[in-house]
Amino acid sequence: MATATFTLPLLVLATTDSPALTGTAFALEWVPRLASFGRAGALVARHGAARVMGRAAATRALVLLAAILVLAGAAGGAATTVTVMALAVLNGVLSQFSYVAAETAGAAASQATTRPHRVQGVLLGIDQGAMLAGPAAGAALLQWAGPGWLLGAVAAMSATAAATVSTGPTGPGTASAERSSAPAVSGWATLWSQPALAWLVAGLAVSNLATGTLEAAAPVIVVRNLGQSSASVGAVWSVAAAATLLVVAASRPAIERWGLWPVGALSAAVASAACLGVAQAHRFPAYTVLVAVLMAAEAGMTVVLRTLRSQLVPQEAFAPTLAVTILILLLPFPLAGVLVACIPPSALGQLLTGLAVLQAAALAAAFTKARMALAPHRTAAASSG
Repeated sequence: MATATFTLPLLVLATTDSPALTGTAFALEWVPRLASFGRAGALVARHGAARVMGRAAATRALVLLAAILVLAGAAGGAATTVTVMALAVLNGVLSQFSYVAAETAGAAASQATTRPHRVQGVLLGIDQGAMLAGPAAGAALLQWAGPGWLLGAVAAMSATAAATVSTGPTGPGTASAERSSAPAVSGWATLWSQPALAWLVAGLAVSNLATGTLEAAAPVIVVRNLGQSSASVGAVWSVAAAATLLVVAASRPAIERWGLWPVGALSAAVASAACLGVAQAHRFPAYTVLVAVLMAAEAGMTVVLRTLRSQLVPQEAFAPTLAVTILILLLPFPLAGVLVACIPPSALGQLLTGLAVLQAAALAAAFTKARMALAPHRTAAASSG
């Protein structure tokens, strides 16, 4: 899933040579996720995470194989453009179902332990492990072997995932718990009943506008503005994934020693500073390092969000609530794609500077308000103890 998500905009740039279509494809990849968030949460609650994830992976493999056949018979032009754009849309839908299923299964594992931040750290480490190899390998395949080999490799990985999930063991009680979850449970009501979680989600949504714009603009910035190859785009994300793995590993003992909020606040401050630095970077090495720092700091905040969500949201309401939080967190990504599509490549630095300032203000407010909202709960728990 990570390979497809991060290499599809690069595939569009390589096949169309259009920065505007690259931004449009990024938006098209995320818009379907917003449209399918409710359906994904309801299906996971009704049928179980393993079944939904397996079917999404199998469908993705079939879609990619069909795209290979179409691209092989197309001689470029409109047919190629329509195919890669449609692929972006379908990948967005399928990625949404896979993500909701994976997060629901992870929440069940978190609630079965007294150290949920450790479980969330491990899960995020697995995600970043895929990010470490996926984008770099995908970009290298695209540059040196062509679109067909890239799509074929992703299709093979999707088919393997489908077979593994379908035949793998089901955790004790997970499937039954998911099937007994009532889809009618309002994820919105659950989120609003937890002000600390709501504030944190709102702040991270604003932050995602900055990071989403950076992701959408990366192929254009690296290839057009910095004069690097397509493989260099994948290398940027792989370096970022390596840094993220280190931060995820360090976040678990850090949270145990200093607590959830200090680690989250530090991550937010580093992310804001790094985003501002990326906007001013004019050399590829500096750009790569700053993107890595930014994404690593984002991972620290993600551990905090996942841990808080797993602690505050009951299992029977988790899938619908997760779908709502995903909706809010993903809303900025289509807007980020539209911004990249509409703004000339030479003005992307100024855009990122403004978004970095907005990100810093939003994260400062979110972490302050979230901690204040959670304080009464801690006081009540201490009194009852």
